[in-house]
Amino acid sequence: MPIRSAVVLAAGEGARLRPLTKHRPKPMLPAATKPILEHVFDALVDAGITEITVVVGYGRTHVQSHFGSTYRDAALEYVVQEKQLGSGHALLAAEPDVSEPRLVLNGDQLVAQRIVEDVLAAYDDGDDAIATLGLIRHEDVDEYGGVICDDDGYVTEIVEHPSDDRTYQLNAGVYVFEPELFEYLRVPDPQLNEYSLTDGIANAIAAGETVRGVTSDGVWIDATYPWDLLTVSAALLERVDGVESTVSPDARIHESATIVEPVVISADCVVGPGSVVGPNAVLGDNVTVGANAIVEHSVIDADTRVGSGATLVDCVTGRNVRVGTGSTVVGGPGDVRVGNRVHENERLGALLADRVRDGGGVTYAPGTIVGSDAVLHAGATVRGTIDHETEVQ
Repeated sequence: MPIRSAVVLAAGEGARLRPLTKHRPKPMLPAATKPILEHVFDALVDAGITEITVVVGYGRTHVQSHFGSTYRDAALEYVVQEKQLGSGHALLAAEPDVSEPRLVLNGDQLVAQRIVEDVLAAYDDGDDAIATLGLIRHEDVDEYGGVICDDDGYVTEIVEHPSDDRTYQLNAGVYVFEPELFEYLRVPDPQLNEYSLTDGIANAIAAGETVRGVTSDGVWIDATYPWDLLTVSAALLERVDGVESTVSPDARIHESATIVEPVVISADCVVGPGSVVGPNAVLGDNVTVGANAIVEHSVIDADTRVGSGATLVDCVTGRNVRVGTGSTVVGGPGDVRVGNRVHENERLGALLADRVRDGGGVTYAPGTIVGSDAVLHAGATVRGTIDHETEVQ
């Protein structure tokens, strides 16, 4: 019987995307102009899924208020993971609602309909595997989960963050699970106090259960770090054809402005005289770009104002940001500190979190991260990481 129900895991924060996730969870960050989670729902509905259980936790009101009880005629039901104790723990929260095989996806990664369909087809054509995993060929698996299969397509090993030189396929975070898998998610001593979904699968393999892998050519993209949002949006823009489909009819574009495709300009945006938007620029709802400003290879979230003569290159903003007249984000590459780690030569001009206020004439060194509600006075030069609610003279 075809699977028509899915569980989507959308309870995590996305700590490596701070400060963007200070006020909303990673699944609700923009991929182009839609939340990541909305892209996931689209892939499911297009693959024939009609019932979706969403596991929410951190910032769950953002998810529930945005989507409500239905999405494109698919019924949505919410289950709360009260404490974020790992992906396996998140799936366990949905156990009471699962009595038959179920499709399971991560809600914070973009996954193509093709991968979902390939996993469903492999399950329909397969044997009595307790789990079917969607896999893709990917050069870099060390940040994610690596999978090794035998010649018959059965998974022999699944490793989180592999560091050896074996040839792995990447775990795309798309699964079909039999209800019996829940027993393998309950381990007596979870690693680092987290119940990992991949550990549960590894436990099943160790117990002699059959786990099948299916390799797909579908697109998979993850936004792990702030600069990845630029990559995600650029990848989505490559699939958009024609200016009519990328510029909202409700946007007001001055006749002397220049729009360089590909771009997405959302509803109620205003693009002023002499300004240049694009290429690879995304403007969320109600964004204003002032006269003679430049916005290039950037993701500008809703309700943001870009002042006259400002230049934003390789820039990511949160919501309701104010960039003053003549301010400059010169663009990457730059060294970016995320937690205790410095990432060198990443393409990020600056990240300005929600409600940053820039008084004009501010210069941002490559790799700058500014926390929410920070105030940058006119003429300041900023670099490195600026904490939230900081005032810079």
